[in-house]
Amino acid sequence: QVQLVESGGGSVQSGGSLRLSCVASGFTFSRYSMNWVRQAPGKGLEWVSDIYPSGGSTSYADSVKGRFTISRDNAKDTLYLQMNMLKPEDTAVYHCARSGEIVTSQGTQVTVSS
Repeated sequence: QVQLVESGGGSVQSGGSLRLSCVASGFTFSRYSMNWVRQAPGKGLEWVSDIYPSGGSTSYADSVKGRFTISRDNAKDTLYLQMNMLKPEDTAVYHCARSGEIVTSQGTQVTVSS
């Protein structure tokens, strides 16, 4: 059974940083590209970033490029999202997911105040 559990969210002021983690289980993590997506209050899901299985290739939404960094540790079955220079518009529930698949995880809340 595929399980993805996010952590690391919280409340920060504009300009602050957070590091999100996503621990995977129930599948061979190192074989899958992984995504971070987010859902702001009252809005739909927004793709944030993705990373290839080896970690050698990454992509970012324009809204986070230069501020967020995705990474993974395949030995620990863990996906990360380092978020710097946070803005109020980054406020959302952040989810991890296998690329191309629906989001099923609970997510972690990130709130950025101005």
